[in-house]
Amino acid sequence: MAISESLLPEFDQEMAGVRKTLERVPEDKFDWKPHPKSLSMSVLAGHIANLPSWGTLTVNQGEFDTTPGGKPMPGPPPPAGTAELVATFDRTCAEARAAIAGASDAELMKPWTLLSNGTKLFSLPKVAVLRSFVLNHLIHHRAQLGVYLRINDVAVPSLYGPSADETWPGS
Repeated sequence: MAISESLLPEFDQEMAGVRKTLERVPEDKFDWKPHPKSLSMSVLAGHIANLPSWGTLTVNQGEFDTTPGGKPMPGPPPPAGTAELVATFDRTCAEARAAIAGASDAELMKPWTLLSNGTKLFSLPKVAVLRSFVLNHLIHHRAQLGVYLRINDVAVPSLYGPSADETWPGS
């Protein structure tokens, strides 16, 4: 089995859960944050919606510099609404899935390097970057968003089993 074929079922399962979570972000709470140091709900959700694009970047490039020339790259603009969040996610997710599906084992074993102003932060095989820096990172922030939803009395979707708000069929 090709590496990409082994990654895609996990990718698909996690992306379905991310989408269910993003669909629940209430527009009237976009500016809400649990603490002054925390991201607002819309900024966190926007980050989540754009994170799959890092999968495309990982497959198609050998490195990425977060602060080229010492200047931080601007982030994407905040989403205008929940529909835009979901549409952004659907687009970045489809692009990442296509990139992963089209990648050979040899390509996925090539090193990928994260830089900051030319300084190497880490270098890993692309497949490891897809698992850790993309999927695990996305799962982490999805869980964070789940806490934001819970605090705001928004139903948290079932992901790996029933949630306090949703049951699985047959449970």
